[in-house]
Parts: sequence; structure tokens; C-alpha cells
Amino acid sequence: MAAGFARLWAASAASNAGDGVALAAGPLLLASLTSDPALIAGAVFVQQLPWLLFALPAGVYVDRLDRRRLVVLVNLVRATIIGGLAGAVATGVATVALVYAAFFVVGTMETLADNASSALLPAVVPAEELPRANARLMGVHLVVNQLLAPPLGAAMFVAAAALPFGLNAATFLVAAVLMATLRGPFRPEPAGPPRPVRHDLATGMRTLLGHPVLRMLAVCLCFMNVTLFAAFSLLVLYARERLGLTEIGFGLLLASGAVGGLAGTLVAARLQARFGTALLLRTGLVIETCTHLSLALARAPWVAVTTMVVFGAHASLWGILSVAWRQRVVPDALRGRVNSGYYLFSVGGSAVGAVGGGLVARALGITTPFWIAFVGMIVLTAVAWRHFTPTLLDRYPRQLNCGS
Repeated sequence: MAAGFARLWAASAASNAGDGVALAAGPLLLASLTSDPALIAGAVFVQQLPWLLFALPAGVYVDRLDRRRLVVLVNLVRATIIGGLAGAVATGVATVALVYAAFFVVGTMETLADNASSALLPAVVPAEELPRANARLMGVHLVVNQLLAPPLGAAMFVAAAALPFGLNAATFLVAAVLMATLRGPFRPEPAGPPRPVRHDLATGMRTLLGHPVLRMLAVCLCFMNVTLFAAFSLLVLYARERLGLTEIGFGLLLASGAVGGLAGTLVAARLQARFGTALLLRTGLVIETCTHLSLALARAPWVAVTTMVVFGAHASLWGILSVAWRQRVVPDALRGRVNSGYYLFSVGGSAVGAVGGGLVARALGITTPFWIAFVGMIVLTAVAWRHFTPTLLDRYPRQLNCGS
């Protein structure tokens, strides 16, 4: 692929390394400050809350500003905030409230960074290369963020609690430098004269909700994330109390999902060509449903690890296929706003699920969120099944009308 994609890929690898280290260190830090399941799960909610508040306006500015410069600026802000958290942990002044504040700011920056990074990808690679490019980005995310970095983050936390957060801050700086070297036009051409922010927000949501496939993918992923994060936001307590795992074992449990996820990235293009997007998405609904049942019943670590491997393969396939489909059919001038609406559904569901899971676990036990997620996924699968057909997904229109 082009040199521009290589820089984008390297920046993604750098930031994913730091985020993966923090993925394990963050819950461990909260667990060292409090044993309240609701407070631990609340940290996930705090980091996802900005998507509920700012996702839609973030999409407007992603469609108005230079996307490369926006990602550079956001990475510098994230480096500053996480660096400050590392200092607080090192000096022993970190509190639950301080961790919440840092996670909220980082989550706010992610509403811009994730959207802009996805929106600029079609400017770096041609349309026919988007599935392969997304698979490579997903692959580096899985290998670095979920497979290699979480065990390292857990080990670093045991050695010195501030160390993983310091590394996370440094990787954001590296990612900012790499993105600054990217060359090309990354400010989208406006579809018409400047409009009020409210008008642009409405245009993006009309485009998303007015298209049957985009709408169903967004609603489906929202509900999937409600059920998923209701259970997975407490994975650190589940690993310790249900499976009897240590901090390192928790990091390995997180990493196991990346093993299957990596396999999914390697076969995504071949599976899509062989079976089509519709069948793969339907299969994904079944796998996610069975994931919650398996984890609700599991007591042996090997059962949980195996389940996470299969779940990881499904999650990577779902992400690669749905993102590439969206990038191909949504025009550049609308891409940020449609992405923002999609993220609102997706990450908003994560936030709602994280809060609900913590409260349910506090009242009814650590496995109850998995049972509720299992029942919820049965309902979702029944509703979404008829919408994922070859007619709607495999024979998609070339591109939507800009309609600004």
C-alpha cells in the first residue's frame, strides 16, 4: 500500500501499544483504589460518556476541519492528560475522582480522533483496498492493543503503578509526530455553502437513519454493546472472583480475545468473498449470544479463554466488514457526521451497559450481567436476522447522495 497508509498504520500501532497497556492497568488501578463494583464499572462509563455528549458535534467538525491536523492535536492533548495521571499515581495522590476526570477528557478527545482517523482513511487508500486496509488496522489493534500490551501493562503495574500510564502518554506523542508527517489533502470539500452546526447535525443523522442498512447496523451494534459492556466492564472482578486469576492472569484473559481477533483479520477477505457479508453478520449474532452463555456458566479459566478467542474472531470480522461497507457507501463530505451518529449508537451503548452492569452485579452477583446479556442477545438476533440479507448488504448502492 501507499507510504501514507504506512505512516497511518505506524501511528495506529504506537497509540494502540499505549492504550493496550492502559487497558489492563486502568482497571487494576481502580481495583487498588476501591472494591466497589459500581465504581470500577463506572470508570468505563465515564470514558464512554463523551460519546453521548459530544459525538454528533465532533462529526460536524471532522467534516469541516483538516482531519490530519485534528488527530495530531488530539494526540498531544491525550499525552498531556495521561502524563499528568502517571504523575499523580507516582506521587500517591491519585483518587477515583481524579482517574474519572482523566478518563473523561481522554474519552472526549477520542470522539474526534477515532472519527477523523476513520474518515481520512479513504483519502489514503483507494476504495477497492479499504477492506484490506481496515483488516491491517484491525490486526495491529488486536496484536498490539489486546494481545501483547495488556499482559505487559499488568506486569508494569505490578512493578510500578505509574509506569504503564507514563508509557501510554509517550505513545500518544509518537503517534502525533507520525501523523504530522502524513501528506495529502485531508480537509473534505464542502457539499455546499456553510451551514449552521444544527443543520449539519440533522443532515448526518437523516443520512444514517434514512438508510436501512446503516440504521440497522447502528441500532444492532448499540444493543450489542449494551449487553457486552454490562458484562465485560466487570471482567477484572469476574477474573478474580469467578475464575481465581491473578493480575497477570487477567491480562492474559484480555489478550486471549486478540488471538481469535487476529485470526479473523487474516481470513476476513476470504470469508467475505466466499460467504458474503450478510451470512457473516448473522453468524456473528449467534456467536455473541453464545459468548454470554458460556461466560455465565464458566468456572475454569480455560473455558473463559476459549470463549474469548472465539468472540475475538467474531468481533474483528464484524468490525472489518461493517466499517469497510460504511466507508464505501458514505460520501466524503458526510463521512464524519455519519460516523459520529454511528459512534453515538455504538459507544453510547457501551456507556449505558457499563453503568447497568455495575449496578446489577452489586445487587445480584458477578455473573448476573452475563445472563441478562444472553437473554438480550437472543431478542436482538431475532429482530435483526431479517435485515441482514444479501439483497441489502452484498448488493449495496455505490454511494449515498450527499444530500447536504
